[in-house]
Amino acid sequence: MSAGDDQISIAKAPPPRQGVTTRRLLMILNRGSRSGGEAAGVAVSRLGAAGYDLVISAPHSPREVAPWIEAHADDAEAVVIAGGDGSLNAAAPALVKTGLPLGIIPAGTANDLARTLGLPQDMEAAADVITAGHRREIDLGDVNGHPFFNVASLGLSAELARQLTKETKRRFGRLGYAITALKVLTNARPFRAMIVSSDGAVRVKTLQIAVGNGRYYGGGMAVDHRAEIDDSHLDLYSLEIGRVWKLLAMAYDFRKGRHSLWQEVRASRDTSFEIRTRRPRPINADGELVTFTPARFRVLPRAVTVFVPKSEAKAATKPEGQAGT
Repeated sequence: MSAGDDQISIAKAPPPRQGVTTRRLLMILNRGSRSGGEAAGVAVSRLGAAGYDLVISAPHSPREVAPWIEAHADDAEAVVIAGGDGSLNAAAPALVKTGLPLGIIPAGTANDLARTLGLPQDMEAAADVITAGHRREIDLGDVNGHPFFNVASLGLSAELARQLTKETKRRFGRLGYAITALKVLTNARPFRAMIVSSDGAVRVKTLQIAVGNGRYYGGGMAVDHRAEIDDSHLDLYSLEIGRVWKLLAMAYDFRKGRHSLWQEVRASRDTSFEIRTRRPRPINADGELVTFTPARFRVLPRAVTVFVPKSEAKAATKPEGQAGT
């Protein structure tokens, strides 16, 4: 079976079990992922054995993902992404437009959406979550018309996204984030911005402003320990510290999403925000640079349905049976 790249080897699916009707899934494979080939093999083998026919695409560019899903949506029951948060972000517009549920095989560097949803990191177990069919409706964030699952931000993380190359991620994995972050922090300088919310407008001098839809981002940091991906709200924080080294003292609380306890961190929760800066600054959404300030953020409640472990499913959206039933 071909995924559109002769350098990617995909295991052939075993024949479906007797009496199981074949159903079609659309699968996006991130050809740049360190684990892409393994993920594809696991998905084809596991999902094929459960009676699914996989139509696979390994796009050369994220811009190809949404149009491909839309073009093949009519006969499909769900979309499966074997990749990381960038691949998921690329699929988001098509998921909203088609209404197809999303299955995730975590094969990226950070896998923050998978972590937010309580998905297993083991690929076979993640494939089994899809076949089990338990679902959850989740929110999307939106910045200037670009949807995001996890966090959209400007400042430190946008510069990190600019400098973190595919080669670094492929070679070093999550360690690549730490290596690049150290380089970014060494040259970090605060900038001025205006944050507008339902509480009014406030001017800040900050190193980073992040607006979260889900809970985790940046390889496991929490935007807020109370954040849920289906709470119909966005969580914002602004990092207003004078010395970069103080981030080391705050590191544990950032990891746990309790950084709002520090007086240098401004935190707010709302359904929408606007951020203005003196000159246009790039916005990083789910690890991809997508737009510039001025930036308008809003929440899209229950915009996407995802397959999740039974313990993470909500009673109102959990079906009986397998995917697509």
